[in-house]
Amino acid sequence: MYENHCPKQEIRDFGGEPFAASIERITEANQTYRTALWTGNQLQVTVMSIPVSGDIGLEIHPHTDQFIRIENGCALAVMGKRKDALNFRQKITGGFAVIIPAGTWHNIINIGNTPLKLYSIYAPVQHPFGTVQQTKKIAEIEESR
Repeated sequence: MYENHCPKQEIRDFGGEPFAASIERITEANQTYRTALWTGNQLQVTVMSIPVSGDIGLEIHPHTDQFIRIENGCALAVMGKRKDALNFRQKITGGFAVIIPAGTWHNIINIGNTPLKLYSIYAPVQHPFGTVQQTKKIAEIEESR
């Protein structure tokens, strides 16, 4: 029987197993720069918390499409075909989705006064199973290896 309540959800990688949870609650509760929530063979879900004045960092995924959903906060989404030509610029807030085609340079910059809470879906998978990166600096070090 369905019970009309949601228990507190652990934030970790549940990949490879069926999964159902309140993505909004998990995203808002997340305190890390990036944590993989579900990593499968073809798709990955991560949750992120970007500090005030912080950003995801200018990046490109040559073979991966990306979907980002802003739960809370205010940001600037920038995208373009070249690193030096980010022609797409849009202010985004809670409820906005950003679709980033593979091969597109992009960045999400927190321009608000609270941490930016978002989740991201990658297809195919972008980060190793179980990824937990407390800060952007840790993420940059791990991804440069």
